[in-house]
Amino acid sequence: MMYNVTLKENASPAELEKAKEDAKAQGGTIKHEYTLIKGFTVEFPDDRVHTFQSNDHVHVEVDGEVKTQ
Repeated sequence: MMYNVTLKENASPAELEKAKEDAKAQGGTIKHEYTLIKGFTVEFPDDRVHTFQSNDHVHVEVDGEVKTQ
């Protein structure tokens, strides 16, 4: 499953790199890195996301289709 991972605006470049390394260490594969915001998309095993979400600087949400009315 794909997940969007974003960090708080005041997160340092080192915190972003640590988040990416943590995702990879837990079996994730980085699929896209954002340039306008601090974040990335990762393909991540469902049973591992709860560990990754525990970081106060990181927000993880399931990637999905967005529809407008």
